[in-house]
Amino acid sequence: MKTEFNWDDTRVFLAIARSGTLSGAAEAMSIGVATISRRLDRLEQSLGVPLFSRHQSGYRLTDDGEALLERAEALEYAGLAFGETANLQGNVAGLVRLATSDNLATHFILPSLKGILDTYPDLRVEILSGVQSVNLHRRDADMAIRMVKPDSGNLTLKRLGTVGFGVYGAKTYIDELGGVPAGLALNNAQYVGWSESHQHLPAARWVTKMLRGRPCRVEANTLGAQVSAVSSGLGLGILPHFMARASGLQCVQPETGVDQTLWLVMHSDLAGSRRVRAVADHLIAVFDQYKDQLTIP
Repeated sequence: MKTEFNWDDTRVFLAIARSGTLSGAAEAMSIGVATISRRLDRLEQSLGVPLFSRHQSGYRLTDDGEALLERAEALEYAGLAFGETANLQGNVAGLVRLATSDNLATHFILPSLKGILDTYPDLRVEILSGVQSVNLHRRDADMAIRMVKPDSGNLTLKRLGTVGFGVYGAKTYIDELGGVPAGLALNNAQYVGWSESHQHLPAARWVTKMLRGRPCRVEANTLGAQVSAVSSGLGLGILPHFMARASGLQCVQPETGVDQTLWLVMHSDLAGSRRVRAVADHLIAVFDQYKDQLTIP
């Protein structure tokens, strides 16, 4: 028999999903393992579906659990926003440090900041960009925008959108290939690849598959450098649509199967801060406004 649904139990569900263990969830929520287990059982009974499969290595989301994850994150975010609604404008002050990529900062975030800073004159924003990943648990930053979903820690996450990737080239190089190439020509083309330290990226794996053992003549460890190399006619590249479009590159294949989700990540202890909440809401609105530019060639 189903028990009554308790929305607060979704916090337990998210904590287990992020840590992968009952003990990790208990530590993140500062409650006992037995309580975590009991509240998970209650949630599964109220929903009538198993949310996790139990393994020796920990807890893994079932298909039902995976399907409910986004809704649980939305519920978490709505709860935080509800608690911060009252008197928000009069109390937003101080510094918010945002870690993100140079590309997202340049194309979307920095051009949008004047509006929020005019609304909250006592608010300050520091953009931390570069190739080094910051650690939110060490408080290197208050929030981050990432293309890799964190799988552990006491973090609050929100999906911002999807960055679409396509195969792009300079007109001069595409002309050398005989125009917009067919699949066979793509297999024989030169590519601007990722350096060895970035071979885990979906785009890097795509290039490796296309090269079929051939080496890349040019490799780079940033998207900005790859755009420059492709613009110079050094080969085709797997690039975000918004960056390639801004550089005047031609799309030869719009779908690559390596699109990546953008995540807004905050340490849960800071997610209720008025200054952090204001910047988070601003970023959510910005990326919702530009979602087509991120996904459409």
